[in-house]
Amino acid sequence: MDTDIAFAYTKGMPDDAVRDRLTASESGVLALADGDDAYAFPVFHHYEGGSLYFRLGETSESEKSAYLDATETATYVVTETAATPDAESWTGWSIVARGPITAIPDGDPAYEAVEINERYAPIRVFDEPTDEMDVTLYELAIEELTGRQN
Repeated sequence: MDTDIAFAYTKGMPDDAVRDRLTASESGVLALADGDDAYAFPVFHHYEGGSLYFRLGETSESEKSAYLDATETATYVVTETAATPDAESWTGWSIVARGPITAIPDGDPAYEAVEINERYAPIRVFDEPTDEMDVTLYELAIEELTGRQN
């Protein structure tokens, strides 16, 4: 191995710092799986009571929907880094949350539009007609939570 490669050592984050960062941050990457196939995408989140909540726009034929249905354990990653002139002194943190992800039923009070618009940034739409899109709330019940920082 090349001995000139820069490394930055990390350490575990205290539980309260992990919770604070999840509460303060707005977005990350949600990773889903169907057997040996993975699917990951950026998404906004809301953290509350030990769970992560996502508001997703889906169409009936969407690849995202198929992966949500097939996933037994989802993984969500939130990260932030700050570059410095010296690569070894970069600072940053990352959080990895894992657990089952399930749709919240339509009649649930969590669907209150005012609450949704306060908790989440607008849904990003890419060429899909919004009148053909279903908005679904999902909960990732966190079973494993790891935070690292340097």
